[in-house]
Amino acid sequence: MDLKSKFRHVLDFPKEGIDFIDITTVLQDPEAFAYSLEKMKESMKDFGEFDLIVAPEARGFIFGTPLAYMTGKGFIPIRKPGKLPHKTISLEYKLEYGTNTLEIHEDAIKPGQRVVIVDDLLATSGTTESIIKLVEKMGGEIAGVQVLIELAFLKGREKLRDYKVKSIVQF
Repeated sequence: MDLKSKFRHVLDFPKEGIDFIDITTVLQDPEAFAYSLEKMKESMKDFGEFDLIVAPEARGFIFGTPLAYMTGKGFIPIRKPGKLPHKTISLEYKLEYGTNTLEIHEDAIKPGQRVVIVDDLLATSGTTESIIKLVEKMGGEIAGVQVLIELAFLKGREKLRDYKVKSIVQF
């Protein structure tokens, strides 16, 4: 399947000069969505054994949750502040146009557990780097980073050179 052709490009969203890659066209196509998940699952085999899948809200949940089910692993949500009901660990990080904060339950990852980070897209790597810091702060080990889309021209992978990074579609 030519998955790359299934994405919609929305110019000047969320701000002028951005070419936003819209995944909703893949999600509404059952064959393309299933194909995406199967390709991601297959790609994750290169990470070896792992214990958990961690994914950020909201689009990371779309791929992380079914992949956790498909691989028989637990799923750990990374959320925006105030969304998790138990005690959390949080991290503020910079975006290209502001700052953001991510939170994880303080007991979600045990020391030594191997974790795969799943998200829909890798751009500049800010979100992924923050998730790595949270996981490692808890004593978890990063088995790999699996994304559906990589915006290779933004060179986010270069900032993650110490980790295995896999993408299915590159723009």
